[in-house]
Amino acid sequence: MYLPKKIFFTKGVGRDKNYLTSFELALRTAGIEMCNLVTVSSIYPTNCKRLTKEEGIKFIKPGQITFAVMARNSTNEPNRLIASSIGVALPKDKKMYGYLSEHHPYGETEKVAGEYAEDLAATMLATTLGVDFNPDTDWNERENIYKMSGKIVRSFNVTQSAKGQKKGLWTTVLAVAVLLP
Repeated sequence: MYLPKKIFFTKGVGRDKNYLTSFELALRTAGIEMCNLVTVSSIYPTNCKRLTKEEGIKFIKPGQITFAVMARNSTNEPNRLIASSIGVALPKDKKMYGYLSEHHPYGETEKVAGEYAEDLAATMLATTLGVDFNPDTDWNERENIYKMSGKIVRSFNVTQSAKGQKKGLWTTVLAVAVLLP
């Protein structure tokens, strides 16, 4: 059984004439190009310690299989706005799992994409914890309800946005939660 004990968050952007190379360059700016990434679904493990990007990268050996929750988006359309965001919602009870969400829109600013991803993760956690809320209220109001419930301790997002390069090079953005043993 593999249960991650550590997690860190990173993001990046890359531009190149080739789609795959733009992705590689985004991985490089995120600092995780040396990993063989395996994408997994969106659970924040119980008792998982959050590390800074710099601390987390020290645990990675080149070529290692690395589990990650990744939001990724690309465009070669000049000036097209793209974003990738990981939303995070953590329960007060550390024995309970949290949620990670991926969002990868077109035409949304970094702020809008980040808030949406954070809202999505917090809403998934709130429904799991039985927090009573009206899904039709806006994010700011629901965020207050979630935190006032005493069951959700924190939510945040890690988001990268960019505009497509003017001459049509591929632009790739990514946001990643890296899970470590």
